[in-house]
Amino acid sequence: MECFDSILNFAARHSNDDPLSLLLQKERYPDINLNLVAQQLEGRRQARVKWPTIAERESYFYPPKLNREQSSSEATARYKAHIAAKLQPHSMADLTGGMGIDLLFMAPLCSHADYIELDADLCAIMRHNIQALAINNIDCHNTNSITYLSSSTNRYSLLYIDPARRDNKGRRVVSFEDCKPNLVTHLSLLRDHCDRLLVKASPMIDIHTALNQLGNVAEIHIVSVGNECKEVLFLSGDTPEPDIHCADITTTGITRYTFTPSAEQAAEPCYATQAETYLYEPNAAIMKSGGYNSLCQHYRLSKLSRNTHLYTSHNLITGFPGRIFEILQPLPLNAKAARHALPEGKAHVATRNYPLSAAQLQRQLKLSEGGNLFVIAATLGTRPQGWLCRRVDPNLTRP
Repeated sequence: MECFDSILNFAARHSNDDPLSLLLQKERYPDINLNLVAQQLEGRRQARVKWPTIAERESYFYPPKLNREQSSSEATARYKAHIAAKLQPHSMADLTGGMGIDLLFMAPLCSHADYIELDADLCAIMRHNIQALAINNIDCHNTNSITYLSSSTNRYSLLYIDPARRDNKGRRVVSFEDCKPNLVTHLSLLRDHCDRLLVKASPMIDIHTALNQLGNVAEIHIVSVGNECKEVLFLSGDTPEPDIHCADITTTGITRYTFTPSAEQAAEPCYATQAETYLYEPNAAIMKSGGYNSLCQHYRLSKLSRNTHLYTSHNLITGFPGRIFEILQPLPLNAKAARHALPEGKAHVATRNYPLSAAQLQRQLKLSEGGNLFVIAATLGTRPQGWLCRRVDPNLTRP
């Protein structure tokens, strides 16, 4: 790896340059690796949104694009640090280091942390960055994590692992046995070296299968950011059943909902005979969790149907973890009715348990995307229906 300081200094002098244009000037700067400079410029711009705290540090060196894309955001890293803080760990290890964002936010909770990464360049970058950030309790190890643990006598308060979710051909994989390292194969080794194990999984993971494979899971955290599911976390522990935590991180805070599998199984939802004044759509984390019935019972809402995960009520229920809509009027789902209700021809369209996708229905209604109103189509009981709605101010829904 080339000198970090020379690359960073050059990038600082050219901070306003276009990275692609800069790459075309290699003959002008023969002594500078412009590929690494462009990497820094792109990383700094990405960091302003994804890692705002790190973006303030000009001495931070950014890894290649793929590693940045695969890395946790600062928001989700802080969430994992919150989980770790409750455990009060004395020591921890990140077995799949990568860019190391999660470890950078969890390591301050410990007296000592180990970063393990097979890629030599990433390991060198991490060594530079922990010095740049004045972190003095992380040791970097350029080795295979399974080999490292197999030859180690260390026992950690917390082991964190985020297995690589790409196969040898670069294709995305989801299940634990297809990731690297294979968690199913090496689970006993991991548990022999820690008090608690925290596993980050794909947002596409099948939670029931993962539970059966991991066993002894105390907590499941389903984390969405801005109503987009980003990751599923499994924390080991001996409990009769796991608590399932659904968290949606927004710019104004975190919306949380927690339930257990037994509570979901025991809950008996009330089904609506008609849509009332308000419609409720659970956030992405809850949709992933499958906690539809316990949510219905907890907030005393009526569900539109067994397979329609929308709810309704006459009075506004504040604090609901998701979007709330006020129904303005029923809307026949044809172009003539849409044109009459929406003379400007604009609306946001959403479908739930409906024969058409949102895009297909939008074309059928001859609407363009935009405006302040929503057309929501769903199955109520056994009948497809539509409503013209507007969003309720989210500030009114805080608990």
